[in-house]
Amino acid sequence: MNDVPVICIDGPSGVGKGSVASAVARQLGWHVLDSGALYRAVGLAAMRQGLDESNPTALVALCQDLALTFKAGERGIEAWLEGASVDDQLRQDEVSQMASRVAAVPKVRAALLASQRGFRQAPGLVADGRDMGTVVFADAPLKFFLDAAAEERARRRYKQLIDKGENVIFDRLCQEITERDRRDRERDVSPTVPARDAVIIDSTHMGLDEVVAVVMQHIAQARGSF
Repeated sequence: MNDVPVICIDGPSGVGKGSVASAVARQLGWHVLDSGALYRAVGLAAMRQGLDESNPTALVALCQDLALTFKAGERGIEAWLEGASVDDQLRQDEVSQMASRVAAVPKVRAALLASQRGFRQAPGLVADGRDMGTVVFADAPLKFFLDAAAEERARRRYKQLIDKGENVIFDRLCQEITERDRRDRERDVSPTVPARDAVIIDSTHMGLDEVVAVVMQHIAQARGSF
């Protein structure tokens, strides 16, 4: 399976990794992995069962039984858990916060490592996450790290939630994103940092199409190497 090429798209919460990965996967005709959704699915399942990060043994068992699939859709990467779409549930803030906490549990990360690598199938995989290029697919021929100012990411998320009719406070949302950034950067296992050979893209002042165009340009230039 190591002969199957992987393109990694890492970055912090709310930077648009999923939308970029989905667009790139559709253009290439490749498979797609949203590792963040994988962790959110664990968080959602844990909440349903009344579990939290204090019970790693139960969380590992939950990970081993998780039936999750992805497909690249027009709105981004679509997640299906046990045959049912769970996109809306996985995007809820309380699920994201739980996902961040369980993702910091070493045994959970170890349990999900083989599952993530199992998505590496021909003709290729576009993997979106926080440690795709540093840990999960460290041998990937092409890696990207998307970033944007926390306030801009909060603004994008705020607009999404308001458009859905949800009641949200911008300052609180910005604080939550900043806190999650800190937690993800400082955790002992697989912190959110760029791979040494990653192409870093600051999307603070860029739209989705612009970011995708930059990524596809790098892919075109590198295609001879994979």
